[in-house]
Amino acid sequence: MPSVPPGEWQRPGPTARQRRNDWWTGLTVAAVAVLNLFLARGGGMFDSEHAAALPEQIWWVLVTTLPLTVRRSYPDVVAVAIAVAFIAGQYRGSQEQQITTGVLFAAIYTLGAWGRDRQRSRILRLSIIGVMFGWLALAFVVFSGNLPGPAATASLMINAVVVNVGFFAFCHLMGDAVWNGVLRRHELEEQTEKLRAAQALAAERAVLTERVRIARELHDVVAHHVSVMGIQASACRRALDKDPVRARTALASVEEGARTAVDELRRMLGALRSGEAEQAAIEKIGIERLPEIADRARESGLAVEFAVYGEPVPLPESLSQAAYRIVQEAVTNTLKHAHAQTLDVRVRYLNGQLELDVTDDGRGGSTTAGGMGLVGMRERVSVHDGSLEHGPHPDGGYRVRARFPYTTGATA
Repeated sequence: MPSVPPGEWQRPGPTARQRRNDWWTGLTVAAVAVLNLFLARGGGMFDSEHAAALPEQIWWVLVTTLPLTVRRSYPDVVAVAIAVAFIAGQYRGSQEQQITTGVLFAAIYTLGAWGRDRQRSRILRLSIIGVMFGWLALAFVVFSGNLPGPAATASLMINAVVVNVGFFAFCHLMGDAVWNGVLRRHELEEQTEKLRAAQALAAERAVLTERVRIARELHDVVAHHVSVMGIQASACRRALDKDPVRARTALASVEEGARTAVDELRRMLGALRSGEAEQAAIEKIGIERLPEIADRARESGLAVEFAVYGEPVPLPESLSQAAYRIVQEAVTNTLKHAHAQTLDVRVRYLNGQLELDVTDDGRGGSTTAGGMGLVGMRERVSVHDGSLEHGPHPDGGYRVRARFPYTTGATA
């Protein structure tokens, strides 16, 4: 059964091509019916003293068949007109009954398949069928005197009822089946449009999510390296006159940091162009590169202690990358905001958990609540069902601690 109630949907009218086809079909059927009329008269079929004159018979054949030319444009009017003309033609003794009977069945089918108002269409079809059976019964009563006997009359009546019930039921059910098929196709088209709209929306969201991810990655890359470069440049400025050797070392660090930042940016921009470049960029970032972050922090003048506790275990690439970025962001914030002297970075492989602990001795404000860095850390932790703590350390300074569960197994 269709999921859309019949009263809430109307089948669109016929196309221009369908209307043209109806005209040619109606004219062709009318011509064939007129030809069949002459054949029937020549063969003596349905001959009777009550038969109308030839011009009148031609008239009734045309009145019955020509409405087919607009059958899909006005299915209810056509069905009623053909039914009335069919009965009138038989009453007046038209000798063409084969084609016109088929035309009546076609009209009932068309009303079921193309009727705009389903309730009216059903009532009209059932009414026409009921009238036709009433006319059949009346014809048997009127002409029963011409039949050979009661047994023959009963046989003919049963045969006529069975045959007509079969044809009328077939036309009625086929009309409903075609209409319901068109309704289902309409529903499928609507669902297809909704799916397309949903896919477009999902694609837009995916693009937005990818942009946010890339923006976060760019922030992590640029903020860290630029912060280190800024500190090195400041050290170079202070030592330029008093300690040229130290100034040259600082400039070398600035140069190296700029080169590294440019390489990172190239990898990230490559991720925008191809999935392979993106995968390559991901594979080059991971928890095994945390010592590089500690080294760059040392080059910036901080006293850095880096330690790994527990037995390192293989981690999923996405988790390894998230761990790297969180430590990188925490160290970057220390360099930018904390004015710290020392930095302690610890990685702990606990029982089924990875813990990252970054603590400095600065003034206790290294991560601002509204910064992109903190938002990025929260997102990375949330993606991996982890937890994030940040805030002033009880012993002074600032602390960032993240925990991630993992399923690859680890030792305490």
